[in-house]
Amino acid sequence: MVAVALAAGLVLTACSAGEGQHGAVGRADSAGQPAAGPGRSVTGTGPERSSEQLSTFALDVDTASYGYARRTLADGGRPDPSTIRPEEFVNSFRQDYRRPDGNGFTVTVDGARTGRPGWSLVRVGLATRSAEPAGKRPPAALTFVVDVSGSMGEPGRLDLAKRSLNTMTDRLRDDDSVAVVTFSDSAETVLPMTRLGGHRGAVHEAVDGLEPESSTDLGAGVERGYATAVEGLRKGAVNRVVLVSDALANEGDTSADAILRRIDAARREHGITLFGVGVGSDYGDALMERLADKGDGHTVYVSDAEQARTVFCEQLPQNIELTARDAKAQVAFDPHTVTAFRLVGYDDRKVADKDFRNDHVDGGEVGPGHTVTALYAVHTRPGAHGRLATATVRWLDPRTRAPHEASGALGTGALAGSVWEASPRFQITAVAAYFADALRADGLRAGPALPGAPGLSRLATRAAALATTTEDQDVRALADAIRQASRVEPEG
Repeated sequence: MVAVALAAGLVLTACSAGEGQHGAVGRADSAGQPAAGPGRSVTGTGPERSSEQLSTFALDVDTASYGYARRTLADGGRPDPSTIRPEEFVNSFRQDYRRPDGNGFTVTVDGARTGRPGWSLVRVGLATRSAEPAGKRPPAALTFVVDVSGSMGEPGRLDLAKRSLNTMTDRLRDDDSVAVVTFSDSAETVLPMTRLGGHRGAVHEAVDGLEPESSTDLGAGVERGYATAVEGLRKGAVNRVVLVSDALANEGDTSADAILRRIDAARREHGITLFGVGVGSDYGDALMERLADKGDGHTVYVSDAEQARTVFCEQLPQNIELTARDAKAQVAFDPHTVTAFRLVGYDDRKVADKDFRNDHVDGGEVGPGHTVTALYAVHTRPGAHGRLATATVRWLDPRTRAPHEASGALGTGALAGSVWEASPRFQITAVAAYFADALRADGLRAGPALPGAPGLSRLATRAAALATTTEDQDVRALADAIRQASRVEPEG
């Protein structure tokens, strides 16, 4: 079995100890202290699970990869496999995880057997509390850094950004503040940090005056944006830089690491986070994604007015604050039941197992109203019964930096008999992962297709049926994207 798993290109780890419990259970650590059961929180540090097979990664709520893939398929193209990040496909859909009452996470672990003998899909679901009504959240200080380079003149770029910013300005509160920075071959602060109460007209005037110019010095724009955010820093407010760009940098610093070094002090000392909004049919996906990951933020991609309205007028205002900083997850697989496992995606977010409780190692920033899903392909020993996996999430309180943890677990007896007999939301997760895996097929994924993968035509049928069951338009759009992909053959 080990030889088979190695041939499949999956991660194997031999370990000597484990537990044989059934169902979703808590566990005790080697010091005799009770571990966090499902949804419970503990504070402080504990021993590493050295007797387990471990998988550790930083949380990520980006969705830009899925949005850009949909845009490319709708235009009749095939997404470049290098732009496909499966976790961003999976995290683009609503989930039904239980939410906590306060800051932090609940942990849900479930799974289902696939059509391939011995193989299951295991889903680790993390959820933060629901977003507060607009009147209850802290005030926001938002610095919009808007790309006005020549490429932004294409329809669906700067024009879309301007309409969205104007609409969002009208929906923010009077005690919120907005600044506007533009960049082309140089950067300029068009509007310093301005309270919206009594000054919305000034913001509209600044936004309406944006026009495309020449080349793209994205580094200068980000640096000027952070400097403007620091100058207008508001104590007690959520300070965030919102970068709107096609990320086609062609002048000045064009690498994410070089750009981030220029704003490192502002980012670390003042806790200013970055929210990247990608636009355009030609889009610098890799640069924007790395900027957001290393800039303590996340990215989305918008291609039409409806998506832009959702991002700027619903998601951004509702999720301005953070509920967790430097959040990481670690999944421990019991070697008595598991012979092999593969994490779907998170290639750029992996963390060394020993650094799970090292709070100096960067994790992910997560706000209220978010869910984070990780999917694993897991091979179990023939006839094995007992604990399959325990998932733990660790995060820092965004204000006090105190560490907290919560855990959940899954036993073999809790696996659904089939992926297609599991809950509708589990099935949607599987469809999104299978779709991403198929789009990465041109030599970029690790090993063969995910176990139980249907062809794209059958996958589209599954997605369409789930859209009907859930009455979810996002799932309907997924079915359409899969149908479009099934008609576009990869080159070569």
